[in-house]
Amino acid sequence: MSRDVFFAGLRARDPCQSSIAKLHALFEAAGFGDCIEKDAPTAIKIHFGERGNDAYINPVFARQVVDKIREHGGKPFLTDSNTLYLGSRSNSLDHIITALEHGFSYATVAAPILIADGITGKNFREVKIAKRHFNRVLVSGDIADVTSMFVLSHFKGHEPAGFGGAIKNLAMGCAPPAGKQEQHSAKPIVAEERCIGCAKCLATCPSSAICLVDGKSVIDKESCIGCFECMSICPEHAIDVDWETEIPQFIERLVEYAFGASIGKKVGYFNFLTNITPDCDCLPWSDAPIVPDIGFLASRDPVAIDAASFDLVNKQSGIRGSALAANLNEGEDKFQGLRKRTDAFRQIRYAEEIGLGSGSYRLVELY
Repeated sequence: MSRDVFFAGLRARDPCQSSIAKLHALFEAAGFGDCIEKDAPTAIKIHFGERGNDAYINPVFARQVVDKIREHGGKPFLTDSNTLYLGSRSNSLDHIITALEHGFSYATVAAPILIADGITGKNFREVKIAKRHFNRVLVSGDIADVTSMFVLSHFKGHEPAGFGGAIKNLAMGCAPPAGKQEQHSAKPIVAEERCIGCAKCLATCPSSAICLVDGKSVIDKESCIGCFECMSICPEHAIDVDWETEIPQFIERLVEYAFGASIGKKVGYFNFLTNITPDCDCLPWSDAPIVPDIGFLASRDPVAIDAASFDLVNKQSGIRGSALAANLNEGEDKFQGLRKRTDAFRQIRYAEEIGLGSGSYRLVELY
């Protein structure tokens, strides 16, 4: 059955068409008030962006969701989980500082920030799901303990998953580091002929699993936690994975974690199709967008909103000079244009299979 996905484009010619007005209209059109329990805590799951990244969701947009939740009687807080890799969000103290540096202060967003898995990522709950890869998943404690949640996702490319949207935000973003490691578990390999021995992968590896031998990177499979940071940082694309066997299973594990994070909750989803970069906001930089800005989407279904986002991106003409090396024409798969072996839509297919939502949608344009 088709699910409604509400859409607002970015053109504006008067105050009633401002981005703020559109977010309010999307909130009401999607029936998000029904997700809120009066006087109860309501989580706003958002990615605060790694230090050095600037493509994350505008804090002013998050403020609009905060205000609407309060208007409907809820008690909003902004949240995320600590990272598996080294960086500015690997513990809750640095994570909150990074959020504040990126503009998510109380003066701007009017809501407190809680890092859902605690100072060192040890606050989590086991949630039973009984799926193909997991009988149970690990969900960050302050997310598991609420029954009302809004998931605000910056839609963009992602190295192994193809794209990052609502499903990935649920899966990785609502999991503590131990849960993130369970999802990844794929082990990268080094193409020696391309490795130049720059050692950037050594510096970024959180488990010290990489060393240089005769001027080439070598990965210790036993120590590797499969976080893929080395793949993202390598300037020569010398580090890769087995796309035929490892990545399909990675995507399925990710989707199962998304299923677990949503159990027992009333959830509303916003996808922001602006600054559509080739990589995740977990990287300490932001590459140029691969397509023009598109707009905002809202839905009660995480699969439908990601399917609509995927289609809207692919309908665009690619931006020449960006990381998009192929498939620049309207209607072509931009995510395969970035990474020819990716199957981004696998997220949608498997999510439908396990009952997370529907890939069939009706796009309702408000503006």
